[in-house]
Amino acid sequence: MANVDGAWNVAVKTPMGAQEGVLTVNSDGATFTGGLNGELGEVAIDNGTVDGDTINWKMTISKPMTLEVTCSATITGDALEGKVDTGAFGAFGLTGTRA
Repeated sequence: MANVDGAWNVAVKTPMGAQEGVLTVNSDGATFTGGLNGELGEVAIDNGTVDGDTINWKMTISKPMTLEVTCSATITGDALEGKVDTGAFGAFGLTGTRA
């Protein structure tokens, strides 16, 4: 099981360019809380789960429009890689490193 806790410098590759921020993960067994603070403001984590070295969560962003996104990432050491699924707008790559 990977150490998922802490702050992560992340980037989502979107059609609007890379959206960067800091993802904070505070695990408690099979769940986690936290948030993403970035260019589009601060967003709380909803339904965060931990399964081994993989974290899954949902967020509701409000810029440039209100949209619920589903996210997943696999953590290997000090690196994070995954995707952000926006539903009708598609899925985008997510990368990061431990802050």
